[in-house]
Amino acid sequence: MMERRRMDAALLVLFLVQLTTALEVPLDLPQPPTITHQSPKDYIIDPRENIIIHCEAKGKPHPSFSWTRNGSHFDIDEDPNVTMKPHSGTMVVDISRAKAENYESVYQCTSRNKHGTAVSNNIVVQQSRSPLWSKEKLKAMVVQEGVSMVLPCRPPAGLPPPIIFWMDNNFQKLPQSSRVSQSLNGDLYFSNVLREDSRNDYICYARFPYTQTIQQKQPISVKVLNMDAINDTMAAFYNETDLFSEEPADERKPTFLIPSGPSSSKMVLRGQVLEMECIAEGLPTPEVSWIKVSGDLPAKRTFFLHYQKTLRIVNVSESDAGEYRCTARNRLGSVHHTIKVNVKAAPYWISGAPRNLVLAPGESGVLTCRASGTPKPLVTWAMNGIPIENSPKDLSRKVEDDTIIFTDVQTGSSAVFQCNVSNDYGYLLSNAFVNVLSETPRVLTPSNKVYQVIKNHPALIDCASFGSPIPKITWFKDSRASTLDGDPYIVHDNGTLEIHVAQARNSGKYTCVARNTLGNYENHVYLEVKEPTRILKQPEYKVVQRGRSVVFECKVKHDPSLIPTMTWLKDDGELPDDERLIVDSDSLAISDVTENDAGVYTCIMNTTLDHDSASAELTVVEATPTPAVVYERPDPPTDLELTDQKKRSVQITWTPGDEHNSPIQKFLIQFEDSLHHRGHWHNLTEVPGSKTTAHLKLSPYMHYTFRVLALNAVNLSRPSFPSRMFKTEPAAPDENPTGVQGLGTEHDNLVISWKPLTGLQSNGPGLHYRVMWRQKLVDSDWTKVTVANNSKFVVSGTPTFVPYELRVQAVNEQGAAAEPQTAIGFSGEDLPLAAPENVQAMLLNSTLAKVHWEPVPARSIRGHLKGYRVYYWRDRSLHKHNPHHVEKQILTFSGNHTHGMLPGLHPFSLYSFNVRLYNGKGEGPPSPTQQFETPEGVPGPPTSLLVTNPNLDSLTLEWSPPHDRNGHITGYTLKYQPVNDSNELGPLEELALPANETSVTVFSLKYSTRYKFYLNAITVSGAGPAISQEAVTIMDEAVASRQVDIATQGWFIGLMCAIALLILILLIICFIQRNKGGKYPVKEKEDAHTDPEFQPMKDDDCTFGEYSDNEDHKPLKGSCTPSNGTVKRDDSDDSLVDYGDGGDGQFNEDGSFIGQYSGKSASRETAEGHESSEAPSPINAMNSLNSFV
Repeated sequence: MMERRRMDAALLVLFLVQLTTALEVPLDLPQPPTITHQSPKDYIIDPRENIIIHCEAKGKPHPSFSWTRNGSHFDIDEDPNVTMKPHSGTMVVDISRAKAENYESVYQCTSRNKHGTAVSNNIVVQQSRSPLWSKEKLKAMVVQEGVSMVLPCRPPAGLPPPIIFWMDNNFQKLPQSSRVSQSLNGDLYFSNVLREDSRNDYICYARFPYTQTIQQKQPISVKVLNMDAINDTMAAFYNETDLFSEEPADERKPTFLIPSGPSSSKMVLRGQVLEMECIAEGLPTPEVSWIKVSGDLPAKRTFFLHYQKTLRIVNVSESDAGEYRCTARNRLGSVHHTIKVNVKAAPYWISGAPRNLVLAPGESGVLTCRASGTPKPLVTWAMNGIPIENSPKDLSRKVEDDTIIFTDVQTGSSAVFQCNVSNDYGYLLSNAFVNVLSETPRVLTPSNKVYQVIKNHPALIDCASFGSPIPKITWFKDSRASTLDGDPYIVHDNGTLEIHVAQARNSGKYTCVARNTLGNYENHVYLEVKEPTRILKQPEYKVVQRGRSVVFECKVKHDPSLIPTMTWLKDDGELPDDERLIVDSDSLAISDVTENDAGVYTCIMNTTLDHDSASAELTVVEATPTPAVVYERPDPPTDLELTDQKKRSVQITWTPGDEHNSPIQKFLIQFEDSLHHRGHWHNLTEVPGSKTTAHLKLSPYMHYTFRVLALNAVNLSRPSFPSRMFKTEPAAPDENPTGVQGLGTEHDNLVISWKPLTGLQSNGPGLHYRVMWRQKLVDSDWTKVTVANNSKFVVSGTPTFVPYELRVQAVNEQGAAAEPQTAIGFSGEDLPLAAPENVQAMLLNSTLAKVHWEPVPARSIRGHLKGYRVYYWRDRSLHKHNPHHVEKQILTFSGNHTHGMLPGLHPFSLYSFNVRLYNGKGEGPPSPTQQFETPEGVPGPPTSLLVTNPNLDSLTLEWSPPHDRNGHITGYTLKYQPVNDSNELGPLEELALPANETSVTVFSLKYSTRYKFYLNAITVSGAGPAISQEAVTIMDEAVASRQVDIATQGWFIGLMCAIALLILILLIICFIQRNKGGKYPVKEKEDAHTDPEFQPMKDDDCTFGEYSDNEDHKPLKGSCTPSNGTVKRDDSDDSLVDYGDGGDGQFNEDGSFIGQYSGKSASRETAEGHESSEAPSPINAMNSLNSFV
């Protein structure tokens, strides 16, 4: 028992040590891999986009990456669709050539370097799915008024599950209430139905979030009938029998639609959302309430949804287990249902995941993997991805359940340990490395950092450090008289110094010292304690008439070194964007007040460290009527008086002049300095129009005269008479020059420059500058010189490109300004001494090469590294041996690059290149010139393409090889196709030609046809662009002689005249026959005989038959009338419309007579009402008969 207690005590000590050693190792030190980013365990992807599975890690040296798929090694190089990002383990799957579903698997990333191996979680990749709704024919639902009803949704199963909602045909959400609501599974429940529930567009929609698609179910039609309507509907089918004699559905006590039975159970995982629902039916509509039988509902995590029918508890914990009861109640009774909730838990960390451990040789430590879950999870360990029981034995390592104890570790025993905690509901996998290092201390907090804090607030000053063994932090202030330990100082384990209540005396320079057995390191920081911001005069409650002006004052006191920002709010929102509202430094003015301006106005004074605020209300009342007035600019202020005179301030008061019916908006105060700028007036400050005094802040060593101007809505007044002169005494400068910098113009000098103070800033006579410098990182004293009437100083004899600390202090006869801040500058640069080494070129394709080089050592740069330049040029083409006289090309890569791309290269060429470093001074020596040959590329187009020797069925083509061959020409491809007069292309033919040919004759062409030819050259890299040409084969003279225009032949003209005469005779005969036979009521014939197809035709050749009045219900014999009642003609016939210019009849394009047969014709209406009195004419006869031809 005693031994066990000792072991527990040792574990406690080691655990406390671990808390202090969970440090971030700087990346410039050796360390095992740490996975910094990975995809989630359950990774749902969009099947329309490339799959990106993340795996990022850091380490020294930078780790390499590999993947497993479904537990087996996944060779990415063998899958053309998969690539890995450079310097990363992130895997990208290009789905443009493959289906995303082929890559649904379990993936795991491994990151390793020589110090260890880290592994990612198992990443289960599944593509999101948004399947279509299964087609179904939904029957209309007819229900009795007052009964309950459920409209099923049953959406297709998607991944992830869809979001369900109900809408109508107009895409408006269906109204829901305590009577009608949607359940968790998407069904729509009616506790009781009303007549207004009848509609035919109950539509369930499913929105799939990953693909942003919405699927729609077929609309459901619902008809709600009362008993009378049901009896009337059913009587038609059952011989007027009264099927229902009851009244509408009776009122009834509630019963549950879901869940069923008196009780049920539900399981939920810790940390997830628990949702339970109880939906009841009844009349009147039941109300649902919830209680927890075994305790109280968690108030901050409980929400009621769907009109109290759903109980939701977020971030479930084990305390939420127990029995819950829902009660549905109306005035006729109530019903209960009890739900027993069981809470299980996937593994979760108790005190966080295991943390990286950094130990010095001989030290001890512990890795703890403390997790919990329900049921209790199993803890297993692995080292560098291998189960720890299969790893090499190490006497310094001991595994005890969820803890690994390390004692007396030695150099070389660094490794990454994996802790896997799992139960039935999930797992946790964490990597934590043990890094054995011997490292002197270093402080990671930036040196000379300035911390600012408000007085009476806590101050925290950082001293983040690293070292192995862990450094001990000691703090000193100013003179280092003693260490800072004890009240009011608290030194935290991470080295942070805390001052619980900061005071002005705590301002100053602080030094933290990090010390271990290998050395120590100092860092200096500064603390500035500032005065708090306070509103001295708060805005006051105002009552103002509409149309008048109002001013809210907000006077603030703040630390003078902090920049204040005044913000005004109206009713806790932004001020309206209105030019009537004018925000000044300490006031808000509103002119021409309206009712909308009423509200609460808040002024907030913000600085970079704190803020203060105050509010006041504005009430607007109706203005009293006033007669018309004349508005003019105000009279100038009078009676200027200077009071409360101090060294750097004075108070000025005045008497306002007449406003002339326009309220004064503000006063402008100007000054003249007769000592430096006599005769020049400058704006000093502005104050609201409601004030008649101002406190003026002044500068030393000036002769002030003041005047005041008033401003109203019309214009500025004339200036007041000047005040008496007020002289301020000289003083030491308030500020030092800004813009201090140090640059070298030569390799052995340092030019210190600054922005000089203005006469107003000098504060007194005899202004000069104290220039100080010393070499940084060298323990030396400051060198000082005095400079007057200049803004730079040259330091000669400096080493080349060395950092210097610089200070410039302003001094006059009254003294010096405050201690200046230190700037960093560098002495002059010189040309780099060395060229990049190990320069190599790697060809990516025929026009692109990648150049690599090793960076030049810092000691050889001798200046600010600007970048690298690659000089490259084309020596010659590999096709021709004569050299090219091409100027060198230069590509510049800014920054500390180690590689660069050379684009736009000529294929099949010899190139030379070298690399040079350049700094601010210029370029260094070039690297040894190297050469590379670009591979063959596709050739350019042939130089020319000519068509010669056109024949009836052949053409000869001649061409010249490409100017840019870009390789060895292996052949040519000739394609050609005919082109008709509409520029439409015919079928494409193709010929393959050998490389040594420059002409070809194409046979089997059509005569008198235009052809388009395309010719391109081919190398081993493929075909180049084509050159095109068009040509026409010649016409056969024998054929041309036979193509005589038939319209010019005499026999054709005679035949056409005979046909025209015959048609005219036939038309006259028909007209005479029609007049002898009496009237022909066309409308009556059409109404009585609607389908001409029932009447047989006399002749098959559509010749004219005999016309008779006895055949009233038949079409004309021999006519070719189609079934639609229109008369068609051959496309080659001429329409008689072209020859008629009189009569009421009109002709359609197909030759049908509109006047007799169209319902839209005016003449048809006349035929129906009375007989036409118009005398028949030959033209009308032709028009009438035209419809039969």
